[in-house]
Amino acid sequence: MGRGKIAIERIDNTTNRQVTFSKRRGGLMKKARELAILCDADLALIIFSSTGRLYDFASSSGMQAILERYQEAKEEHCGVLNPTSEAKLCKYICILWQREVTTLRQQVQNLHHNNRQLLGEELSGTTIRDLQFLVNQVEMSLHSIRKRKQVMAAEIHELNQKGFLVQKENVELDKKFSIAHEQNIELRKELSAAMRSSEQQASGSNSKAAAGLLLSTRVREPNIDLELRQQEHEDE
Repeated sequence: MGRGKIAIERIDNTTNRQVTFSKRRGGLMKKARELAILCDADLALIIFSSTGRLYDFASSSGMQAILERYQEAKEEHCGVLNPTSEAKLCKYICILWQREVTTLRQQVQNLHHNNRQLLGEELSGTTIRDLQFLVNQVEMSLHSIRKRKQVMAAEIHELNQKGFLVQKENVELDKKFSIAHEQNIELRKELSAAMRSSEQQASGSNSKAAAGLLLSTRVREPNIDLELRQQEHEDE
């Protein structure tokens, strides 16, 4: 059998009214979230319960950005808001900011509490289910750490191999540099010896030329004396 149709009217029973409010509110929040995700819509949902409690939901743009956009759109279509409405809106925005700050502080406290529990602190009052959840978190963290450690170990090994190859290449380059330096020294020695030999040969050639010139001069001197004597004898 299908469910009977529920009359849309105020529920007199307080307990039933609260239960219905909780269920319908959850469904409305879920539908709003699905609409924002599926249709990429900027969506803001504000609910006040019969007791005055505030419930709200905003898409990824945030409640403040959506309300500001709403205010700008309303001013464009309906003219400038009167000071009373604007003051009420500002007051409501301040309330939302305060609630957001409170929520963020609570989230930070929860994160600190979870971190302390992961360190083995503040475990009193936790249930078996909570402890098992902590164990699973620790095991997942250890698995990620071990995996990262293996990757880093492989990278370090690869870097060590590259460093060894670079060091080996440096040794080979040092050897080649030493050989080239020795060859350079030998070439300088050979060049110096060749230059000294050339100088010696040039000096020997000059000495031989000077000796020949001196000898020819000494041979010519007696002939000149003889010619002079013959000339003097003829003159007499």
